[in-house]
Amino acid sequence: MGGRITGLRALKSGRVVVYLDGRRAFRLTAIEAAALRPGQVLTDEEIRQLLERDLREQAHEIALRFLSYRPRSEQEVADHLRRKGFDARTVEAELERLRNVGLVDDRAFARFWVENRTAFRPRSRRALQAELRRKGIPPAIIQEVLQEASPDERALALRLARERARRLRGLDPLTFRRRLAGYLIRRGFDGELVMEILRTLEREGAGPPSAGE
Repeated sequence: MGGRITGLRALKSGRVVVYLDGRRAFRLTAIEAAALRPGQVLTDEEIRQLLERDLREQAHEIALRFLSYRPRSEQEVADHLRRKGFDARTVEAELERLRNVGLVDDRAFARFWVENRTAFRPRSRRALQAELRRKGIPPAIIQEVLQEASPDERALALRLARERARRLRGLDPLTFRRRLAGYLIRRGFDGELVMEILRTLEREGAGPPSAGE
């Protein structure tokens, strides 16, 4: 059945909209559109190929925009494209395209994530593992990256506790302990380490004064 080209309209983006039988059909790059002309009849197979090319370019534009805010894992990009309505074949083709130019790399992403968390929102190794798993990072990469970072869990927990304790000193001792413990547990530190840190702060006199002091 095919279709006849009834119009070509250049966009500011450098793309060209192609109209078939009076209806907008797809967009192409200027180079691709240069081979087309009004009145030309396209076969069904030619139309299918051009539609697929347009779809993949749309996926690429959306993926690049998504990546412009911060690095992403492969799963994050795939999920974003699926939410935008792209089929599995288009999503996988786009991931392959991004891999080939280094725009998605789960190992590099995991390193970025751990370094960023360590610098701005420190948390335990266990919490980092959980976050990276949710982002689809393979277990072997998670283990490798966390071994490279090798944070000292106790030192990190103690530093966070000391910083937080300064903001909680106006509380009574019971509330102080409860809030500080909750703060550390929410960052993935286990209960035994949290209790040890609380005892350390008490020995240092970093908590609120006890009743009667």
